[in-house]
Amino acid sequence: MEKKNIDWANLGFGYVQTDKRYVANYKDGAWDDGALISDATVAISECAGVLQYAQTCFEGLKAYTTEDGHIVTFRPDLNAARLKSSCERLEIPVFPEERFLEAVSETVAANEAYVPPYGSGATLYIRPFIFGSSAVIGVAPAAEYQFRVFTTPVGPYFKGGAKPLTIRVSDFDRAAPHGTGHIKAGLNYAMSLYAIVDAHQKGFDENMYLDPATRTKVEETGGANFLFVTKDNKVVTPKSDSILPSITRRSLITVARDYLGLEVEEREVFFDEVKDFAECGLCGTAAVISPVGKIVDHGKEICLPSGMTEMGPVTKKLYDTLTGIQMGRIEAPEGWIHVIK
Repeated sequence: MEKKNIDWANLGFGYVQTDKRYVANYKDGAWDDGALISDATVAISECAGVLQYAQTCFEGLKAYTTEDGHIVTFRPDLNAARLKSSCERLEIPVFPEERFLEAVSETVAANEAYVPPYGSGATLYIRPFIFGSSAVIGVAPAAEYQFRVFTTPVGPYFKGGAKPLTIRVSDFDRAAPHGTGHIKAGLNYAMSLYAIVDAHQKGFDENMYLDPATRTKVEETGGANFLFVTKDNKVVTPKSDSILPSITRRSLITVARDYLGLEVEEREVFFDEVKDFAECGLCGTAAVISPVGKIVDHGKEICLPSGMTEMGPVTKKLYDTLTGIQMGRIEAPEGWIHVIK
């Protein structure tokens, strides 16, 4: 199929409407058969559960053109499982995991012309989401829901690409100790908007959120997990019940252990330790890994030895290996790559 006339190399991380999206509706206790449609608009009641009480959750994954010309997705089964967990926590009827995988594949195939070519630096971002669509005025779950999948071609999440970021320690909490920080709920991201806008206005790229109970341990940013590297090349990731179980982070842990032979620790990371790390990165579907060069704690600067000009050496190896797996240059672990066509 002929690709769309898009300047792939200069795409930002924004919405570009594509031709088709998948829609299924839940009513009277069951999901309908679902279908691909052309209409990108959503018509719902002004009293819809999603509008009144933010009853919605979502996922994010990407489709890639591999070196040998296939269109693939990366570990979509984990996205399906995570959406299930999010639905259960928000009293949303679960969209079956097998149907999730089928919907993603159908939507990507229908928008093949928008999948960026291999080597362009761009990818096709896939956004599955579910929301309460029926009217709710008393505080209660909606009776009807809609599941949708749309796609959009994107470039790097951060404008500077791999340029190291400057982040600050936030005075705000991202999630409550026993709240919804571990699921991909829209309300979590709404809570982070004021903090990220304030950070940008003050010259920072992102926020570092500490644990809401004691504010002594590193949790995550508004949209990515942390990954640290010690001075003896050990990879360390924060462990907490109130951070999102990032698929990218989990994949990088496997890459570090099994491909690079590095020691990995998943544990609580105290903020007092941060000054002693050699490298720091933010990892997630959108950015893969974005290096952090400087962390500012209320005016006190922590400058990582990896510097402000490029990724640290271990972070770079992790990034190159994972993207190599995603793009088909490096053999993937069994089950990681789902071939669409």
